[in-house]
Amino acid sequence: MLETEKVEFKGTKNGLVINIGNDCDYKTARELIGSKVKGANGFFDGARIYAINCGGVDDVEYIMLKEYIESELGMQIAEEERQLAIEYVSSGDTKFIRSTLRSGKRVEFSGNIVIIGDVNPGAHIVADGNVVVIGALRGVVHAGAGGNREAFVVANNLEPMQLRIAESIAIPPEEEHEDKPDIPEIAFIKENYIIIEPCLNRK
Repeated sequence: MLETEKVEFKGTKNGLVINIGNDCDYKTARELIGSKVKGANGFFDGARIYAINCGGVDDVEYIMLKEYIESELGMQIAEEERQLAIEYVSSGDTKFIRSTLRSGKRVEFSGNIVIIGDVNPGAHIVADGNVVVIGALRGVVHAGAGGNREAFVVANNLEPMQLRIAESIAIPPEEEHEDKPDIPEIAFIKENYIIIEPCLNRK
């Protein structure tokens, strides 16, 4: 793989997504992003970055990378990931994964799991606590795997192949609803059934 192919800019309806190869360290990622943006002759000025998928940097480097993108490259980082993570996993042990989970990938953790990226069909997430996906959730997810009926699942685009909370299971219909809201949704147990609704509606 060429160095320049380690960083990809992908347009989505919510903004740009920057995909950085897992074998790309902080220094290389910074240089490649800067080179692509500065070489675009102002095309990215003021652009909204919806998500940064990067599994090869640590937490401190991730923050530094976002600061570099905002302060020196003039792009805006969306607030979704910060707000969702703070609001929905403010307590308990949390495992953060900053990359897309592809088919065949399985992640298990005894606390909460936050995925900053998409969960593709065929990927599995199992958490004893809550699951937050800053991206599209199209794989299989099990929150409250240890029996916690208070656990929930939040995603910017909630379209799982199968969703479980504690012992309850929900399988979404095959056909997509045209009126599906373009805002984060939350799934939780209410009166022994899994309910899915816009995050803003939950009290």
